[in-house]
Amino acid sequence: MRKLMSHPKTPAMLARCRMLAHYRMFVLAMIVFAMAMPAQAQLSGPEKKAIAYIKAHLDSAMHLLVESVNINSGTLNIEGVKRVGALYAARLEKLGFSIEWVNQPDSLHRAGHLVATHVGGALKKGKKLFLIGHLDTVFEPDMPAGPFTMLNDSMATGQGVNDMKGGDVVMISALEALQAAGQLQDMNIIAYFTGDEERSGSPHAVARQDFIERARTCDIALGFETATGLHQVAASRRGASNWTLDITARTGHSAMIFKNDFGDGAIYEAARILNAFREQLGAEQYLTFNPGFIVGGSEIKIDAQDARGEVVGKTNIISPASHVTGDLRFLTEAQKITARQKMQAIVAASLPGTHSSISFKDGLPAMEPTAGNLRLVQVTDKVTKDIGIGETTACDPGIRGAGDISDIAHYLDCLDGLGAPGEGAHKAGETIDLKGFPLMIQRAAVLMSRLTR
Repeated sequence: MRKLMSHPKTPAMLARCRMLAHYRMFVLAMIVFAMAMPAQAQLSGPEKKAIAYIKAHLDSAMHLLVESVNINSGTLNIEGVKRVGALYAARLEKLGFSIEWVNQPDSLHRAGHLVATHVGGALKKGKKLFLIGHLDTVFEPDMPAGPFTMLNDSMATGQGVNDMKGGDVVMISALEALQAAGQLQDMNIIAYFTGDEERSGSPHAVARQDFIERARTCDIALGFETATGLHQVAASRRGASNWTLDITARTGHSAMIFKNDFGDGAIYEAARILNAFREQLGAEQYLTFNPGFIVGGSEIKIDAQDARGEVVGKTNIISPASHVTGDLRFLTEAQKITARQKMQAIVAASLPGTHSSISFKDGLPAMEPTAGNLRLVQVTDKVTKDIGIGETTACDPGIRGAGDISDIAHYLDCLDGLGAPGEGAHKAGETIDLKGFPLMIQRAAVLMSRLTR
């Protein structure tokens, strides 16, 4: 034993030991936390059985979460997206789901989508559910993000850990609990995992054609995007579109800038326009517009497919070209149209010696807070009160961006934000709240049970 204990460990072995130690701390903390939860007096027998299964199989949920987070699946990493899809498909196939992989046209340069369908025994009874997840993350292989890492006994980080691999695992684990409780057998469900939610293939209508067609065969859509805490869900989400700003200008020696024969240059014109957007539209509720990509200089080259640019520029040359792309998010179609009109007017007032043009491209429509969506909030509120979490309300749509569910929101009743709780989505250091994670699995299982009866 002394020889074994003194044997030098490799860095990989040490990292695994640390991971196991943190994992054991997490499991112990979850057991203590579950024991402290209030009594669940309003739950049916099968619902109690599903919750008991979730508590007893947290290690299985955690294993799936860790394994999927450790696969890089940035939208453009086609093989990585497919690997995550295969991982989830294996779990769903064991539950009796039929598995399909929906390929996209080669021109879209996207991996495709995973579709899992469960046909219940009671074909004409209960609501048919359309469950939404996505396989991709914003973290491409060359971006700063890391593997699954425990930060303490209740918090972990990793690429896509809450947006939205945590939500995918919430969905799958809830379905496993429903099977264990004998409830899944009669449910009619389509679980749809898109492979390009973070950066949809273009044209978007082609990328989402199959998604929309299948959703329209269902009654209720449930989205498992990141939870907004333990007490809120999303009955509405803002829509999203893109804009592209192109600027040309007269060039020359930098000593001549602002002179009548030369003008102000393309970079000053870009700065004027962006600042005017901020000043004139920045205070409008539910409206946001973010310039996420900008290049300007003596020579510019744009690779729109890979969202990259090359620039050559010198400080003694007036810049002849600038290019900016960004998004525009809105709660209603009317708000989107009005914002575009204001942006066009700002662009038209060009600085001397410059010419600017702006174009817009539709992305995701808005998911408006309909009466049907708000009724789903009421059902969820009863669920969370019954399992001891407390009340649930609809979150402010201004804190959420667009999502896949927006594409189908005008066809059926929808609810989103049913995934894993956490913070920092879309940036390195994204986290998941591991104490809230099992509670969200419980919420999802009981909610699906009640909606299909």
